Amino acid sequence: MKRNKIALIGGGQIGGVLVQLIAQKQLGDVVLYDIVEDLPQGKTLDIVEASRVDQFDVNIKGTNDYEDIEGSDLVIITAGLPRKPGMSRDDLLTTNAKIMKTVAENVKQYAPNSIVIVISNPLDAMVTLFQKVSGFPFNRVIGQAGVLDSSRFSTFIAWELGVSVKDVNAMVLGGHGDTMVPIVRYANVNGIPALELLERKYNDKTKAKEVMDAMVNRTKLAGGEVVKLLKTGSAFYSPASSAIAMAEAIIYDEKRVLPVCAYLKGEFGINGYYVGVPAVLGANGIEKVIEFALNAEEQTALNNSVAAVKELVEAMAKLGF
Repeated sequence: MKRNKIALIGGGQIGGVLVQLIAQKQLGDVVLYDIVEDLPQGKTLDIVEASRVDQFDVNIKGTNDYEDIEGSDLVIITAGLPRKPGMSRDDLLTTNAKIMKTVAENVKQYAPNSIVIVISNPLDAMVTLFQKVSGFPFNRVIGQAGVLDSSRFSTFIAWELGVSVKDVNAMVLGGHGDTMVPIVRYANVNGIPALELLERKYNDKTKAKEVMDAMVNRTKLAGGEVVKLLKTGSAFYSPASSAIAMAEAIIYDEKRVLPVCAYLKGEFGINGYYVGVPAVLGANGIEKVIEFALNAEEQTALNNSVAAVKELVEAMAKLGF
């Protein structure tokens, strides 16, 4: 049986972890592209030399030539500058838009039938630009953000309640930035509302709400928290792991419902923008956006987040992208 071919564009921290995870899970053969000479070759050689130890048997190649991604089934894009302390995701717009335009042109040329997962920041703008330049169908261009943001929210809830994170379900909607919208109402531990459990823990509804609000705020600023601690870069393991969850859903046609950056055509009252929402991921990429009723507060927060996405897209257009 023919193995899937997976192209990774960007050989930085996330790219390296992606190679390792794909190899260990044997999701397919991997090509790691980067503009820096010898960097992808060095990273892939290091990883493939552990194949006997980790018991994987896939082909792994590092390259500085886009031609090597030819015929890829799946492309994951991390190319671009990472955030540094004091920078917002939006500060990266100009530089990373130039990089993304070049990436999109080459993926269109060499992997025209691929499904694409974008991780590069500012996420919502970069997904929009890739689709615009490539002309790919909207269902085949997806942004990775919601899986990561939702995992962060779930982790904080698990820590607070002293339960396994495996049993926590929490979802974040909206743009991948400080205006993202963690949905408190649906956060639960195996179906039990997380807020109710907090109220039982503290025997105080006001205190429970304060604790939940603090977790919501920490989720919104979680990427910046990691950047501040690392000092020289941004999160890399959790974004890579989140993208792999999406990749598995696509490769194995799992029909998983995951929060992803998807193009909306009227869902949630939003039309013509890439925004974080729950969607069914399968062999065709985004197979369906899952719409559900938001209350007035949630809809207002989502509209505010979409307004921030629109500002980014408009700013990118003014720059000529």
